[in-house]
Amino acid sequence: MLIPSIDLQGGRIVQLVQGETLAIEATDPETWISRFSRFPRVQLIDLDAAKGEGDNAAMVADICRRLPCRVGGGVRSIDRATAVLGHGAHAVIASSALFRNGAVDVEFAQALSAAVGAERVIAAVDSRAGHVVIHGWKTPLPITPVEAVRALEPYCAEFLYTHVDTEGLMGGTNREAILAVRNATTRRVTAAGGITTQAEIDDLDAHGVDAVVGMAVYTGKLILSR
Repeated sequence: MLIPSIDLQGGRIVQLVQGETLAIEATDPETWISRFSRFPRVQLIDLDAAKGEGDNAAMVADICRRLPCRVGGGVRSIDRATAVLGHGAHAVIASSALFRNGAVDVEFAQALSAAVGAERVIAAVDSRAGHVVIHGWKTPLPITPVEAVRALEPYCAEFLYTHVDTEGLMGGTNREAILAVRNATTRRVTAAGGITTQAEIDDLDAHGVDAVVGMAVYTGKLILSR
């Protein structure tokens, strides 16, 4: 299944290459909200909140009222997770906060799961050069995605695996790395990072993996079927 992504920065929908370089910005979100309205899941990320540079809370709340969103960005506390769910999100995406001192922060993962329900927690495991990366993909940890997934499995209903090496480049993703994560857990798995073609989406779907797609959709390289 294709899950379209909406990334928010400064009140705009944006797409960044490798999480840094602005490639696309849309000041009017209505076109994309309309296009994504038929999808059963939409991924909504508040990049400003993720970077600790303010937030787009009003925009997040508005989009959540209109689309079935799973929301990430700055989910570093139970209060933040509760607030995001209060905006109407179906689930929260937690990432960097799930790790501490180079390992999975089991205490926080357990507390978050107990507070909001594991069924509403999506654990984001981002990978670069074969290791988990946090803090906007800048801090590598001495653990692999598979190790992280196995440790986090009791505390979430789904994993979001992003292959950072290919993120935003529209050159295809790393199928083997994604399937390694798929095979390491019984939880639902969604993959992101360079997924560009319908053939990739169909292949991942055949292996029980959903695909988050951003850049390919916004540039028109991947045409959404009507």
